[in-house]
Parts: sequence; structure tokens; C-alpha cells
Amino acid sequence: MDCRLARSLLDAYLDNELDRADARAFEAHVDGCASCRGALSESDELRRALHEASLRYPAPPALHERIVAAIATPTPAQPQHAWRPAPTWMRYAAACVIAFGAGGLSLQWWHSTHDASVQAQLASDLFASHWRALAATSPVDVVSSDHHTVKPWFAGKVAQSPEVRDFSGQGFALVGGRIDYVGSERVPVLVYRHGQHLIDVFVLSRTGATRVGPAQQQGYALQAITLDGQPAAIVTDMDPQEVTRFAQLLSH
Repeated sequence: MDCRLARSLLDAYLDNELDRADARAFEAHVDGCASCRGALSESDELRRALHEASLRYPAPPALHERIVAAIATPTPAQPQHAWRPAPTWMRYAAACVIAFGAGGLSLQWWHSTHDASVQAQLASDLFASHWRALAATSPVDVVSSDHHTVKPWFAGKVAQSPEVRDFSGQGFALVGGRIDYVGSERVPVLVYRHGQHLIDVFVLSRTGATRVGPAQQQGYALQAITLDGQPAAIVTDMDPQEVTRFAQLLSH
């Protein structure tokens, strides 16, 4: 969850209108974000102040006099500018060429910097979600090694339930699943275990992560894959060779 989404959920959180997953994601973000924690405190104080204070305040007579005076004061007429003929076709053509050239370069630069920024933010959100799960009491909302249990659990909680498979025979056991936030997007997460390593598989929207990864942060790896036609991302602290092997299992 990012700051923009957290700020939009402040009132709903204070009104106890969030479901369990949203409230947990909101609290996890606020715990690690001093700015949003301050905004939550200010909103709470403002609510209590508005509850206790009387907001009725009579307008002073001077305000009435100023309004009447403002209405009575005529608005000065705007000077009329003389009409100027349009530039010649040659000047117009030259201006168009310059404008299109500058616009094309600006658009190309914007796309390149915007894409890089989006990818970096997405990778950061994926790592943060994985670390929150490691710090939580349980990294899963539904505990089961049976894909027939995990897949139906997602129904109605996300737009599309992901395909769920168990790879215990290959050393990657299905632990369960959970709902998490990646930025402002609510996504399903499949959780596996390989020895002592916990593995999160984030199943993202088709527009959300087409170019994410690979990336490394603090000893954790992020690897982009395609899971039954859906873009997905693996986050874990396994060795790179094991990450690649697991990615191949998921992609086939």
C-alpha cells in the first residue's frame, strides 16, 4: 500500500468500514510511515474536535457591507484588442514542424523516465509486501497444501482466482495463500516453502507488471514470470539457481 492509497482510506479506517485485509494492510503501512501516521493522528484529533465544538458562528455586519459594496462596484470594461491576421502558411508550417519535433522528443523522454519510475516503485512495493508477511504472525490467510482449497478461497476476494499448483515432489511445498496490496492494487499471493525459505508468488493484473524485475534488495530476489497467462512475480531469499528452477516449474 502506498501513501496515496493510505490517505484515501483514512476516514474509512476511522469509521471501522475496512475489511480485515484492508485494515491490516493500512495498519502495516501506517506503522512504517511517519507521514501517514501523523495524518491519521491529525484526522482523529480533528474528528474529536468537530464532535465537541460548536461550528455555528454569526457573520459580522462588516461582511454584509463588503458584499453589498462589491456587488455595487461596476466591473471595468476589458480593452478590445484589434484582430490580427493569421500567420502565413509558411510560418504556420515551420511552427508545426518545430512543435511536433519538440513534442516527440519530450514524449519519448517522458515515457522512458516514467516507465523506469513505475518499475522501480513496483519492485519496491513487492519487496515491502513480502517483508510485511515475514514479520506477521502468519504469512498466509488460508493455510492449506491442497490447491483445491486455496484456489476457491480467492473467489470473490480478487478479480480473478489464480491457478494454484503444488510442487512438493520437486521440493517446493504449497503453504497457502493470502490477499495483499501492491501499491494501490489488491492482489492474490500464493505462498510456498523450500527448506527454510518462504516464497511469495504475486499474481498481478495484465497491465500491472509486464516489465518488473529481475531485482535484488537486501539479499532478497525478485523474478518476473508468467503464470497461466497472468504476469506474476516471485519474491524470496533463495539462491538464484533455485529461484530460476522454481520459476521454470511455475511457467510450465
